[in-house]
Amino acid sequence: MNATRAKDQAVRAAGTEARNLARLALLCLAGVVVAVVAAGQWLLLLLGLAGLGLAGAGIWWAVAHRGVARACGALLALAAPVAVLVLYAVSGLWPYAAAALALWGAALASARSALRRLRAPRAGRSRSVRPPRRPVLIMNPRSGGGKVGAHGLVERAEALGARVILLDLDNDPDPAALARKALADGADLLGVAGGDGTQALVAGVAAEHGVPFMVLSAGTRNHFAMDLGLDRDNPVSGLDALKDGVEIRVDLGDVAGRPFVNTVSFGTYAEIVQSPEYRDAKAVTALDRLPDLLAGGAGARLSARADEQQLEAPQALLVSNNPYILADPLGVGRRSRLDGGELGVIAVRIEHAAQAAELALRGERASGITALVSRRVTVEADTESIPVAVDGEALMLPQPVVCTVRPGALRMRVPKHRPGAPYTAPSVDWRRVVRLALGRAPLPTDKNQEQNDA
Repeated sequence: MNATRAKDQAVRAAGTEARNLARLALLCLAGVVVAVVAAGQWLLLLLGLAGLGLAGAGIWWAVAHRGVARACGALLALAAPVAVLVLYAVSGLWPYAAAALALWGAALASARSALRRLRAPRAGRSRSVRPPRRPVLIMNPRSGGGKVGAHGLVERAEALGARVILLDLDNDPDPAALARKALADGADLLGVAGGDGTQALVAGVAAEHGVPFMVLSAGTRNHFAMDLGLDRDNPVSGLDALKDGVEIRVDLGDVAGRPFVNTVSFGTYAEIVQSPEYRDAKAVTALDRLPDLLAGGAGARLSARADEQQLEAPQALLVSNNPYILADPLGVGRRSRLDGGELGVIAVRIEHAAQAAELALRGERASGITALVSRRVTVEADTESIPVAVDGEALMLPQPVVCTVRPGALRMRVPKHRPGAPYTAPSVDWRRVVRLALGRAPLPTDKNQEQNDA
């Protein structure tokens, strides 16, 4: 009874904080209006938005063209914001502009904090488990710039009773085959210290045989480890799952029969990573390929269907194992949960500089970005095979390529005590903020809490 009362009080406190923060956000927004009115020159202040839009257009010209157009675009992307700053300084408007910008930032921060409290995270369902008797960890010695050796993961894992298999990268190893052999030899847990691509292959074997799976954050980006709430800066801490671990259930993506834990990319990025030169010269290769890919003169022309919604000719298409919070075509955001049983879908099509300017001003709400959720995504092309990047690995798959999700397919073993996944604030819906400030929006309850731990 006391625990229930304490939880109710915490929920009410979160609701009160949310309303106060929403009111603070509106107060800061009013301050922006006051700063603009006090300046007395609306046109000059609005030039700041124009400069941002011009910078976006300049970036488009720089990446979508070559030669003189590229140089002019790069120059515009740099000159537009500088020109706005100089104009503000010369006209004496910079104090008003700085005040308006600071208040706008405070309004956004307060609004996001308010919305966050309406969707306060709660712990995911987990169960205590006994330590494994014959764990096997597959490690990539080169992953993450050599994190396996730098953190002594082999010695530390063996000290805890794990058998370690080091990938012989000179002989093109098959992590999935090694995992199957380990299971045949009696392994009761599979783990990976390496990149997301290796993790996905071994995770598929673990899910197929119903054995627990664990990861050590020894890759470069460690997106999957981040969304599991692991400490990405300290891979050694992941070994606590072997002695003091809990088990959670998470989803596993499937693309044409191949497992993935994070994302499947189609379009420009997938085309670029197919180039042999990409690994040694990423920026140069991308700038060389982008003009032809964005103009539609190179690469496969895609069409996709997400459940019943048709997506025609996206330049970039990202399908993720559970949706990312922000519509970020580069996958830089994070997922609020890994057990929602849905695919996230982000399609991008920017055809000209005006759309690029809109993207710079409106972000994920721009007309060139479509974000939705789906349980099945089918991608077709005007070519026999489609370039695909699966958790960063470049592949060519015969079309049509079908992406699905397997809810709760993966038994994840994670440390009982871990930092938790970092929170990414939701996009600001000002209508909801106004309703919250006026006391007209529903307060958080146990039923609408965001699951943040799995």
